[in-house]
Amino acid sequence: MYLEIVTPEATLFSGEVNSVSVPGLHGSFELLNNHAPIVSLLQEGHVILRGVHSKEDLSDLLQKQTEGHYALKISSGTVECNNNRVVVLAD
Repeated sequence: MYLEIVTPEATLFSGEVNSVSVPGLHGSFELLNNHAPIVSLLQEGHVILRGVHSKEDLSDLLQKQTEGHYALKISSGTVECNNNRVVVLAD
C-alpha cells in the first residue's frame, strides 16, 4: 500500500509499506492492503510503519524500530485510507 505522512511543515514520508498502525481516538488500529475505506481522527501516540520499502535513510525523520519498521510520534491528526492509499495528516 502507498503511505503518505504530511505535517504542516513538510511531507515526512511517502512510499510503499506493508502496514501502518495509528493511534485512533478509541484505540490503535492497523491498516493493511485492501482495507475498507476509512477516515478517522487520531490522538497522541505513535504511527508505526511496517515493511517500509525505501532505499533512503529515514532515521532523520522517523524513529527506526527494527529493519523496515519505523515510528513517528504525533500529538493529533487524521488518517484516510482508500484504494490502498493511506494519508496521515499529523501534528
